[in-house]
Amino acid sequence: MKSRFEELAELYKDTLLKNVIPFWEQNSVDWEKGGYFTCLDRSGRIYDTDKFIWLQNRQVWLFSMLYNKLDKRDHWLKIASNGAKFLAQHGRDLDGNWYFSLTREGNPLVQPYNIFSDCFAAMAFSQYALASGEDWAKDIALQAYNNVLRRKENPKGKYNKSYPGTRPMKALAVPMILANLSLEMAWLLQSDTLEEILDATITEVMDDFLDSERGLMLENVAPDGSQINSFEGRLINPGHGMEAMWFAIDIAQRSNNNKLINRSVDVMLNILNFAWDQEYGGLYYFMDINGNPPQQLEWNQKLWWVHLESLVGLVMGYRLTGRKECWEWYEKMHDYTWSHFSDAENGEWFGYLNRRGEVLLNLKGGKWKGCFHVPRAMYLCFQEFHKLSQNLN
Repeated sequence: MKSRFEELAELYKDTLLKNVIPFWEQNSVDWEKGGYFTCLDRSGRIYDTDKFIWLQNRQVWLFSMLYNKLDKRDHWLKIASNGAKFLAQHGRDLDGNWYFSLTREGNPLVQPYNIFSDCFAAMAFSQYALASGEDWAKDIALQAYNNVLRRKENPKGKYNKSYPGTRPMKALAVPMILANLSLEMAWLLQSDTLEEILDATITEVMDDFLDSERGLMLENVAPDGSQINSFEGRLINPGHGMEAMWFAIDIAQRSNNNKLINRSVDVMLNILNFAWDQEYGGLYYFMDINGNPPQQLEWNQKLWWVHLESLVGLVMGYRLTGRKECWEWYEKMHDYTWSHFSDAENGEWFGYLNRRGEVLLNLKGGKWKGCFHVPRAMYLCFQEFHKLSQNLN
């Protein structure tokens, strides 16, 4: 008889390979112009052809990662190459900064207004260079990574709308993604450089952005790490907090840093207890740490990536600590997530639900949702449950 862990490993692997990946293979690849279509309705029909750099790079990363880590399928490498070559030709301005969006043909639409396009480019071309062995891809990855390091103190540069000096802030998203990105780039970086960056980002996340009294991750703080009593300063983004904590756990397990692993699990459990909708289930999208009305009108929507990142963090935390609360929360999150977001009829997952858990937008991809969070979570959860099942034997 299969164990619960073996059953879950099989569920995630089968969903990845028989449901999610085929949806993107069949509907998203633009073999004519290069790159990918991400604006796909429930059935996979293309409803807009603009190409968003975050999602283009994420799809290059995803298919390269699967090729590198799961199965060397020529078709996966071909799909990754279709995006990588399109982006290498069209994705950057003359200074090497990555645009936000392009037309189908590759003409720039939106300027390179923050560094997250560069972050995902570094991730994508690092994995693609590993998969393809192409030196030019390695060069692009390092150039994009150095862009991130150069611009991380002022991620929006000249496109920052804030008036300088009145209320300076820094955002959790920057050190959080830099930590994960640096792990992705580990094979291209000097080991001392890698460790220095990882230590600095983890220290910043856990010291500056963690509200020590309530154990919650703030989205924005002052440059010195002090809290700011404003809409932005009180903002809690449960999904970012959960994702940041599994990034921290991923880094901590490299050196068997059990203190950091357990501290990260503590924060995850605090976030879940704070952000779970007691009436309808699921996690809120945005919250105010003091319980004030959030300024985001979509604050009570339920989003796919928030719940998927929580599943990853919980199973990772459970495997490494064995803490009962992690498993109890995993089961609760699993039941909600699989029963509300998964589309058994057409494949892939819905992205946006209203507070009651009803489908709000009948799409599988758009400007922000692409081939990334769902397949990444399927792969990571499969890996975690596979390790757990092996530990039983």
